Amino acid sequence: AGGGGGGQSYSSPNSRAPPATPQVQWLCDNYEGAEGVSLPRCTLYYHYLLHCQEQKLEPVNAASFGKLIRSVFMGLRTRRLGTGNSKYHYYGLRIKSGSPLLRLMDEQQHMAMRQQPFSQKNVKPVQKSQGITNGTVGGIGQQQGSTLCDISAQVQQYQQFLLPDGILLEHLKAFQTLYREHCEAILDVMVNLQFTLVETLWKSFWRFSQSNDAESLNHNESEKRLPKSCLVVLCKFEPVLRWTRECDNLLYQTLVEILIPDVLRPIPALTQAIRNFAKSLENWLTGAMMNIPEEMVRIKVVCIGSFSQTLRRYTSLNHLAQAARAVLQNSAQINQMLSDLNRVDFNNVQEQASWVCQCEDRLIQRLEQDFKATLQQQNSLEQWATWLDSVVSQVLKPYEHNPMALPKAAKVFLLNWSFYSMVIRDLTLRSAASFGSFHLIRLLYDEYMYYLIEHRVAQARGETPIAVMAE
Repeated sequence: AGGGGGGQSYSSPNSRAPPATPQVQWLCDNYEGAEGVSLPRCTLYYHYLLHCQEQKLEPVNAASFGKLIRSVFMGLRTRRLGTGNSKYHYYGLRIKSGSPLLRLMDEQQHMAMRQQPFSQKNVKPVQKSQGITNGTVGGIGQQQGSTLCDISAQVQQYQQFLLPDGILLEHLKAFQTLYREHCEAILDVMVNLQFTLVETLWKSFWRFSQSNDAESLNHNESEKRLPKSCLVVLCKFEPVLRWTRECDNLLYQTLVEILIPDVLRPIPALTQAIRNFAKSLENWLTGAMMNIPEEMVRIKVVCIGSFSQTLRRYTSLNHLAQAARAVLQNSAQINQMLSDLNRVDFNNVQEQASWVCQCEDRLIQRLEQDFKATLQQQNSLEQWATWLDSVVSQVLKPYEHNPMALPKAAKVFLLNWSFYSMVIRDLTLRSAASFGSFHLIRLLYDEYMYYLIEHRVAQARGETPIAVMAE
């Protein structure tokens, strides 16, 4: 939201008839006309989606929302501000000074542009504070103006990390700066839900051109800062490859946390858009990197594949969570599940499973009792999630100070957990009335357990979950 501007440049909504819908009232409560200011069109729609999510309203599409805005703010103009990958703005519109959306805008800008573009809250500073100068990997979280580290000692130790022929220190610095700017631009468009612009940004950074002469003018500025010939050479340079992988893993982890901050909380307006976006990513990337060395393409594809898979898994988990929430809030279904569960021969299940899993009888008995008690209390989905988290903590507690052993223990636990789905088989054989409910709950708990485990493993290793999944 801009500042400035006194008088309005078009009819005030306050002069109109009283609002007929909650959407119109929301627009009037939060926005006002003013000269000399503008708001990105996508930002308004994003605010609207959040409002619909909070109020449990069904949102209209972006085009219909645009018509709604113009019906409220008569004479509103649209301008394209800036060049290149700029956004369309509503000119003469701003957020009211008392609106809670102002704080949201500040948080978005703080997150996207003003501070470090990547969240490293769960990442231990293991070799992440260096630059890529002369061949080291560096954390992208450094301030833009910070100087790159001089690690001549490491260059002497690893002679293969000497700069390639024709590459100067300035070229490395230029690549690092350009790549940071590129990542910030991706973060910015993603925060504003402009998914399709990601492909455009990739094509711009990697100097994609179907007809070299016709497209070359678009890349003049980048070419001056870093010639494409140098970019191609750097894309084969091991320290640059390692640094780029770390940047991408941090960027994609941050984007996951922005798009799906809570896998259990409903995001119906965004779920399908995120899934469609995830399916397109790899094709967009490989298309944009047509003339880039295979070494760099391979690293980028692995990272984007992990990002895409994570988005699809988390949106599926989110969908399961909403379906399961309906079951857990239905007293009749819960009582039927309890009745059917009490007829299951858990001793028989344990005898069969223990031969493979070698789990302690006491642990299995406690899990059975906890599960039945939690079901009987008709707990919410969030309370179930807390219980599942406590199960993971209990099982992995002996390994919490042993990051080398914890991943293997976690994988064994996942295998054991899935094997105990024989309870579902028993319910099936008995033609239990609640089989469908149990099957849904089991799918959700398996997925959520996987989610918890991957985060615990990542935390133990000082990496992002995205990086762990990319291995």
